[in-house]
Order: sequence, then structure tokens, then C-alpha cells
Amino acid sequence: MADGPIDLIRLEGEGNSVVVRITGIHDAGLAEGPAAGDVLAGEILVDTPFVRGSTGISVFPKDLQQWQEALDALDAGQDIAWREGVRGPEVFVERDMDEERAHVTIKDGSMSLTTVTVTVPLADSWFDDAYRRLDRTWETWPLAED
Repeated sequence: MADGPIDLIRLEGEGNSVVVRITGIHDAGLAEGPAAGDVLAGEILVDTPFVRGSTGISVFPKDLQQWQEALDALDAGQDIAWREGVRGPEVFVERDMDEERAHVTIKDGSMSLTTVTVTVPLADSWFDDAYRRLDRTWETWPLAED
């Protein structure tokens, strides 16, 4: 088990950050659907000089699989959506290839009804770290895949 939380996604720079932090196995009393041990608890944290906030999320095995696919697409230069259409916050990343930046939008259409977009640097070197974060999450909490 991890000594503490793992940042599955960490996009930051120039005073702005978007982090998806996995904090552990979801409490059995709160999980719906799969066994509680197959759901991770986490939070999305946004921090800029203008806006700061967080919201809790449940991360299912299919979410981790979809993050892998989204990372592959993002690495190939495509814009991505992660957790689109789920009940809970969605993450959209639009690449600006000319300036090595990304516009990251967090949309919470079910609880806070809030959408925020943050611009962060996105250099090619970020991807190696992003894949390591995903692997570490799988290794720390080996969920049953769908």
C-alpha cells in the first residue's frame, strides 16, 4: 500500500495547477456497483491565483483504463476527454501545440454545476511522468478490471 495519496494526474506550471489525487480505497458504505475494494476515492484540485477549489471523485477500474487511452491520444497530439458523460466531474484537455500548453477544463455538471478552465504548460517530458503515475496507481491499488 502507498504511504499516502498518489497524484494520478498532475498538470502544473506558471502558478496554475490541476491535480487528480487518489487517496485510497473507497469506503464500503459509499460505493455503488462494484465491490468497494474496486473503487478508489480521490479528489480533483484546482489552484490558480484567481480560483481555488476541490471536489471528491470515485475512480473505477474503467476510469483508469480510459485515462490510459486518453494519455495515449494526448501524447499523439489529440485533445481528450476523461470521464466524459459520467455522473461526476469530467476532465477535458485541449493541446496548444504551438506554445506547448494545455487548456484543462474541469466540468462538474452534477454537484456544484461549475466549470473551470486552467492553462498549464505541457512539454513532451510531462508524458513519461504521467505514465509512471498511472502505473504507480495500478501497482498500489490493483483493482479488478472490467
